[in-house]
Amino acid sequence: MMTSNSTVGQLAITVPAASRVFRRYGIDYCCGGRRSLAEVCEERNLDLTSVLAELERESADAEPAESLVDRASAELIDHIIERYHDPLRAELPELLAMARRVEMRHADKPAVPRGLADHLAEVMAELSQHLDKEERILFPLLKSGGGAAGPIHVMMNEHDDHGAALRQIRALTSDLQPPPGACATWRALYLRLEELEGALMDHIHLENNILFPRAL
Repeated sequence: MMTSNSTVGQLAITVPAASRVFRRYGIDYCCGGRRSLAEVCEERNLDLTSVLAELERESADAEPAESLVDRASAELIDHIIERYHDPLRAELPELLAMARRVEMRHADKPAVPRGLADHLAEVMAELSQHLDKEERILFPLLKSGGGAAGPIHVMMNEHDDHGAALRQIRALTSDLQPPPGACATWRALYLRLEELEGALMDHIHLENNILFPRAL
């Protein structure tokens, strides 16, 4: 049941289209998934009634989807790798190259996202190490049923860092809004960065709010 006391993480698990609504409002349902909807709305000065109404409306219109909550942990891990890890490894180098082109070709424009390419290079390095640690250490432990509390807490702390990195991307890009007259590459870059943000938030949400609690 959807209530103001439900945590945003639980709503993202159980309510169709909730994660899309949360992204629209800038609500962190992955790293901040343990907080209640009422608490988050109060902090962000959002109208709780309006958010609940939008959740109800979007969920009613959403197509039924298979619940990942019901999948076995091993199957969920394989889904995370295929749906999120592999695409991330392919997407980040392309985004970095696009950011470098935009910064170089539009260096004289006030709205150019200065520092974005360097930030994306750091994000790519940190995420690469993070994904490798999950696949080589944590995921095999979870599949074998071994004790994984220590590695899980390390990964969750790194997830917090990834959330901060996403916020920095927003800060460097005027909230991912290209300026009037921006070239096609500039606009495509911001669109793909928004898609990256959504995918990474969904990725962290699946681990923080579904996979990891099972082992803890």
